[in-house]
Amino acid sequence: MLLIACPWCGTRPENEFRYSGEAHIARPLDPASVDDAVWTDFLYMRSNPKGTHAERWRHVHGCGRFFDCVRDTVSDRISATYKPSQTPR
Repeated sequence: MLLIACPWCGTRPENEFRYSGEAHIARPLDPASVDDAVWTDFLYMRSNPKGTHAERWRHVHGCGRFFDCVRDTVSDRISATYKPSQTPR
């Protein structure tokens, strides 16, 4: 079982968490001024790399908070977890 370190609650088993997509995706600054192509890019286009990847997770069966995680998509190894306002160490 994969163990994930919640920045608020500590290390817990993976079944307490839910994957919430790629981290660090910037929402358009002025949503009313962008066209459909920009919204499509924001909503659906992700990098989906093979290797190290920054992801957003939520501790649904714990504190309920979102946090960011750096995970290798090949080995499933987590190298860092951090609050959304922080940067990975």
